[in-house]
Amino acid sequence: MNDSFFVHRLLFIIHRYYMLSLFINWDVSPEIFNLGGISIRYYGLLFAVAFLLGYKVEEKMFKSEGLPMAWLDKLWLYVAIATIVGARLGHCIFYDWAYFGQHPLEMVLPVRFSPEFKFTGYQGLASHGAAIGIIVGLWYYSRKVSKKSIFWILDRAVIPIALAGFFIRMGNLMNSEIVGVTTDVPWGFRFIHAAGLDNPELPRHPAQLYEAVCYLISFFILMHLYWRTNVKKRMGFIFGAFLILIFSARFIIEFAKEVQEPWEADMVLNMGQILSIPFILVGIFMLWYSKKLPDLGTKIAKEYKAKEVTKRK
Repeated sequence: MNDSFFVHRLLFIIHRYYMLSLFINWDVSPEIFNLGGISIRYYGLLFAVAFLLGYKVEEKMFKSEGLPMAWLDKLWLYVAIATIVGARLGHCIFYDWAYFGQHPLEMVLPVRFSPEFKFTGYQGLASHGAAIGIIVGLWYYSRKVSKKSIFWILDRAVIPIALAGFFIRMGNLMNSEIVGVTTDVPWGFRFIHAAGLDNPELPRHPAQLYEAVCYLISFFILMHLYWRTNVKKRMGFIFGAFLILIFSARFIIEFAKEVQEPWEADMVLNMGQILSIPFILVGIFMLWYSKKLPDLGTKIAKEYKAKEVTKRK
C-alpha cells in the first residue's frame, strides 16, 4: 500500500516536472534597439510591415482588374487614418468611457491632464473601433474617390486588412500584452515582461498567437476566394466572409484571454465578445445579401479601360 502510494507520488512529481519543462519562458524585450534615446520596437516595425505588405497585396489586385493606381494610394491613406482614429475612439468609448467621458480632450491628445499633466502617447487602441473606423473611412472613400458602392471596395480592402491583423497581434506578442488566462497546457507562455500581472511566472495561453494564426488563416482563405473562385462577382460576399472569420475567431479566443478592464471580470461575455456578435451577424447577412448585388467589379474595370482608350484617341 505504502509502496503504491510512493510510486504514484513519484510519477506525479515526474509528470509535473516534465510539464513545467515544456512551458515557454517569453522573456523577449519589446525593444529592438535604442538609438540616442529613440526606442525602436517590434510593434512599430510589425505595424509598418503590415501596411507595406498590405499595400503590395492590394496593388496586385488593382493591377489584375486594370484599376487606377491613384485610387490605391488614396485608399491606403484613408485606411491608415480611419484605423488609428477608430481604434483610439473605440478604446475610449467602449473600454474607458467612465474616464474619457469626463476628459474628452484626452481622446485626441496624447497627454493626461489628471491627476497631473503627463505625456502618455496614445495608450489604448481597440480593434472593434478600428473596424468601425475603416468601414466609415471606406464609405467616405467610395463617395469621394471611386464613386461606387462601398461593398465593392470593402471586398478588396478586407483581404490585406486580415494580413495586417496577423502582424499587429504578433506585435502584441512581442509587447507581452493581451495575454491569456493561466493554463497547464505544454505550450503555455510565461510572460516575464507583461505589465500588471500578479504572477508573471505562471504559464498562460498565448492568446495573441492564437489570434495571429487565425487571422493569417483567414487571409489565405480570403485570397483563395478572390483569386480562385467567382465569389468576388457577388459584391459584399468577401466582406461578409471576412467579418465571420475574424470576429468568430475573436469571440472564441476571448474565453482564453485575461479581461482587458477590471469591470469585465464578472461579465458572462466580455466587451470584446459583445462587440464581436454584431459583426458576425452582419457578415452572415452579407453572404445572403451579396446574391442580390450586381457584379460591380467587372463593370468598374471595363468603364476605366474604356476611358483610357478614349484618352489615347
